[in-house]
Amino acid sequence: MTAPLRLGTRGSALAMAQSGQVAAALTAATGREVELVEVVTAGDRSAAPVHRLGVGVFVSALRDALVARTIDVAVHSYKDLPTAAAPGLFVAAVPARQDPRDALVATGGRTLAELPPGATIGTGALRRIAQLHALGLQLEVVPIRGNVDTRLARVLGPDADLDAVVLARAGLARLDRADVITETLDPMLMLPAPAQGALAVECRVDAPDLVELLAVLDHAPSRAAVIAERAFLATLEAGCSAPVAAYAELAEGDAGDEIYLRGAVTSPDGSRDLRLSRTGTPADAAEIGKALAAELLDLGAHSILGRNGHAGPGTQEFGSTE
Repeated sequence: MTAPLRLGTRGSALAMAQSGQVAAALTAATGREVELVEVVTAGDRSAAPVHRLGVGVFVSALRDALVARTIDVAVHSYKDLPTAAAPGLFVAAVPARQDPRDALVATGGRTLAELPPGATIGTGALRRIAQLHALGLQLEVVPIRGNVDTRLARVLGPDADLDAVVLARAGLARLDRADVITETLDPMLMLPAPAQGALAVECRVDAPDLVELLAVLDHAPSRAAVIAERAFLATLEAGCSAPVAAYAELAEGDAGDEIYLRGAVTSPDGSRDLRLSRTGTPADAAEIGKALAAELLDLGAHSILGRNGHAGPGTQEFGSTE
């Protein structure tokens, strides 16, 4: 009998849920049995802001396990991956992406516009903090960390101390908690993080049979969208916790499918909010992302991001889960 594939995953409820969904889809498509192997990452062990831990803090332990051959496959939240490729490893599949938009969970079923001035709203991402400030709603934005349940408890639990939190809609959906969403935020108000809602199924390049097996899970439109968004992020030389947002959508154009990519770089206090868009074909996804980033850099995005793509002096970046 063929041994079960060992699928490495972080141990959080969300990571286990999304890895379990990938495992079930792979078994359904190929008949191959899959077992989940929990891998503890540095990000799971620390409560510090992610920018103090480094890019890829939720990824490196899984990649180390792949290289060490203690697992065969790893599933990542794609937005956690560094933009540079990992030697010897390959993203063999990008499954169909969940809705990448951000979601509001507020007391009293309120929408963002219904929150009064001075209302407290929690989020872990500098990107969200910056865009909330840019809206000029006079909200008190509170940096928070923790898993999905911990964050929801800040609004819905018996010891709730916030009026609202912003989370990725995809994470709530994967945990069957979409019922708590009081508003799915329009990207015109809040652009998501590059690759938000997408998963990366990764394996070693020296396992061609496995690369071929995993390809059954690949969703070409989702991969093209993620390529455009991450090329945008890489060209800006910004990490996953920088105040950078991007959202690529595929639609049918006059000459076939087109990618419509929107990108933004926003100062942490919201005083500068640079936004542009660009279109092209899926085959040119990476070039679209690079070109859009170059346009924003010409407009002064580098002065927001700093020399190395990080937030400017005096700012803090707080890591976020899906």
